[in-house]
Amino acid sequence: MKPLVRTAALSGYVELCRSLGVDPQELMTRVGLDTAALAAQDRWISGAATVELLELSAAASGHEDFGVRMAQLRRFSNLGPVSLVVREEPDVRSALGLLIRHQHMYNEVLHARLSEGDGLATLKVDLRLGEAIAARQATELAVAAFLRILREFRATGWQPLSVWFTHPAPADTATHRRFLGPRVEFGREFNGIVFYADDLDAPNAMADPLLLEYARRYFEAIAVPRDTTVADQVRELIEVLLPSGRCSIEQVARSLGVDRRTVHRHLAASGETFSSLLNATRTHLAEQFVANPRRSLTEIAELLGFSSLSAFSRWFRERFGCSPRAWRGDPGVRSTPRTDVPK
Repeated sequence: MKPLVRTAALSGYVELCRSLGVDPQELMTRVGLDTAALAAQDRWISGAATVELLELSAAASGHEDFGVRMAQLRRFSNLGPVSLVVREEPDVRSALGLLIRHQHMYNEVLHARLSEGDGLATLKVDLRLGEAIAARQATELAVAAFLRILREFRATGWQPLSVWFTHPAPADTATHRRFLGPRVEFGREFNGIVFYADDLDAPNAMADPLLLEYARRYFEAIAVPRDTTVADQVRELIEVLLPSGRCSIEQVARSLGVDRRTVHRHLAASGETFSSLLNATRTHLAEQFVANPRRSLTEIAELLGFSSLSAFSRWFRERFGCSPRAWRGDPGVRSTPRTDVPK
């Protein structure tokens, strides 16, 4: 089943379109949606249609900052029931952690994860649609919405160290810098927010300690558990282990507390193999890394767990049909990566 999003993801859409001289109903009809559906923010709609709608709206309005403008109209309550308990968590770490663990309750397309290292915290935000769709506006909306939430946790005036996007900069970055802060960078290797790790331990400015227990009891009654499969866990571990050069099924199995045969068995049940997940993860990361001219190919080879640049180049050519240098230098040679390449 293709991922869905709550209609709350389009909160403010009609108002923004009308303010920019665009007919929202016409655009929604083109992607199979209806403005009437937006009256109830807990209704679920197609994630792909929502992403396509935002791209069409940016083009129709002539505003490359459409997604960021949408984020400015978001309210904390747009998160739905999860917002009631998140706002009462005592600190930023627990609030953000809860929001990430239960992201499937408000957006099945969204894939956010938090990591820490060298005194920094990185919140990476991806959209997983299961198909190739331009998603610049939806990505900027998601990152900007997370930034808005972080600011509400910390109170007015807080700024991250930087906000990153993998896509190129728009012709005019004024809206981005006004809303996201002065250190917005484009053409980077991931979409997300970088800030000091100790900000995670700061008190949540919205929290009322007397309401926390009530909020948690309520949430326990309505929370929908996420069906996390072994394949999901293996994907996460592969991404973490690749830069270490120790990404093997044995290491993954040890991290999961099982033997390699158990991992093989669970992956086979879901139609996957360790090699297929490894290649899929490398492909996803390679597209981001190679497109970024700031990364050397040698550095990228190491980040993807290859023993040498030549090994990476051979894999890349088999996967993409050209060398990484050619792929980086000429977008016209880029093609859909193969899915049948062995490890």
